[in-house]
Amino acid sequence: MLVQHDDNDTPSTPSAGESGQSPTTSRPCLRVEPWLDPVIDELGHDPRSAYVETFWLPVLGPSTTWLLRHLTARLEESPEGIELDIELTARSLGLGERMSPNAPFARTLKRCVDFSMAEWRGPLQLAVRRRLPPLARRHLRRLPESLQARHDAANQARRPVPAVESLRRHGCQLALSLVDLGEDQRTTEQQLRRWKFHPALATECAAWAVEEQARRTVAGGPTDC
Repeated sequence: MLVQHDDNDTPSTPSAGESGQSPTTSRPCLRVEPWLDPVIDELGHDPRSAYVETFWLPVLGPSTTWLLRHLTARLEESPEGIELDIELTARSLGLGERMSPNAPFARTLKRCVDFSMAEWRGPLQLAVRRRLPPLARRHLRRLPESLQARHDAANQARRPVPAVESLRRHGCQLALSLVDLGEDQRTTEQQLRRWKFHPALATECAAWAVEEQARRTVAGGPTDC
């Protein structure tokens, strides 16, 4: 079966006998449900938006972006979740007919998970974001300079969102406290995730805290997140 998991609590590669089946055919299927995230659901970007097409597509790649668009449209029609016919979906998106772990559709699905746009909730149960978060700094650095400039201009044109800034500042404060207690960047990021911070925000806050501690060591004074 094409599905792979990074979670240690779930099988790494389900066998053919574990595959779900489409209710109308014998083809394998996947249970897809919305990933509920109150902050990102309110402040994030629709996968079909100009923001995602302009800024996320160069990071995620076209296949992953199109899959997220497809799943969002399906979940709008069935908010409780869908049974995804894997073969039909792959062919509909131009990702071929092969169902092996290295097939294009399997790699696309894995990329969704790697970028925290989806997460496994079981061997054949996937939660998918209906809205995508703003690009984190580490993703922004992967864009061409022209797109980075457009992203900065777009951010400056938008009205500030207090909820996001408040959450970021809170995350930075928590991260700095952890770093001051001797935690490294990786451990700090993992702890923020356990406290339900979005993975991109956890990464940003942990990186800032490590840099801030280094600045304070040299300059002897605090700066803002």
